[in-house]
Amino acid sequence: MNEIFDVAIIGGGPAGLSAGIYSSRAKLKTVILNSGSFGGQVVLTDEVANYPGVEQTKGFNLAAVMKKQAKDFGCKLIGNIEITEYHLNDEIKKIVLSDGREIKARGVIFATGGRPRLLGVEGENEFRGRGISFCATCDGDFFTGKEVVVVGGGNSALEEAISLTKFATKVTIVHQFDHFQAFPAVIDEAKKTPKLNFIMESRIVKFLRSEKLEAVEIEHITSGTRHIFKTDGVFIFIGYIPNTEDLKGILPLNDRGEIIVDSDMFTGIPGVYAAGDSIAKKYRQITTAVAEGTIASLSLAEYIKSKVKIFEDEKNLVVG
Repeated sequence: MNEIFDVAIIGGGPAGLSAGIYSSRAKLKTVILNSGSFGGQVVLTDEVANYPGVEQTKGFNLAAVMKKQAKDFGCKLIGNIEITEYHLNDEIKKIVLSDGREIKARGVIFATGGRPRLLGVEGENEFRGRGISFCATCDGDFFTGKEVVVVGGGNSALEEAISLTKFATKVTIVHQFDHFQAFPAVIDEAKKTPKLNFIMESRIVKFLRSEKLEAVEIEHITSGTRHIFKTDGVFIFIGYIPNTEDLKGILPLNDRGEIIVDSDMFTGIPGVYAAGDSIAKKYRQITTAVAEGTIASLSLAEYIKSKVKIFEDEKNLVVG
């Protein structure tokens, strides 16, 4: 592949696709490289009801529209690939694929996304997006008038559990320790919230169903005793893993493996930006990923424009 792209985007979730839409619409020659199928975490969400301007829809459908928009604007999509090398410090960046192909571009946007940390127990993968959720803001409304379980004991778990009490009739927190790891003020608020219940020193060992998720099997860690606990849904908040394992030593990462960027999504490496769930930030929503992809694309466009202007100025000086 001898062509040189203006923009190479790593990752085909909402952040990457949004960056592709903006870059290609700006007439920048753009390619999106994705390790699997396009759409990211959103394709695992059964229903999306809080995306502005879009009526309730399947996560897969929303991702499909984003992909079509990027493609229609001229973005080249390459999926199911593996990247083995990054060369980012030269003016023309180079990305080497496992099949030997080299992708060259004037700028790169990393939108590799992330994934919720899982429990790793029976039935978990089967019910992801169909009874098991990782976002109270996204899915809380679907459990109005129902009883749910929240797994975790940190700030996110307790804050999301409190948020869920606006919808659910009962929220039960299952936590593996006898104490929470959240800030004292958050713990106090949780304990004062009437709809919240607590099952401590316990863990979920299995998700149970007939036609849908209807119960979990809970084990008391100290005694080993188990019991069946009926529930309409489970929210898991035990951490988040950015997909940056192969970027150590290549991009600036914090101690959680998240890419460090400024407000322009700039990584500190000229011509290299990042967006979406792989960056260091507080909120992880489809809308925030889309916004960050947009900012990264516009910022990179300005960078490319400035490089072209420098080249033109130098050319004029030589001619003169």
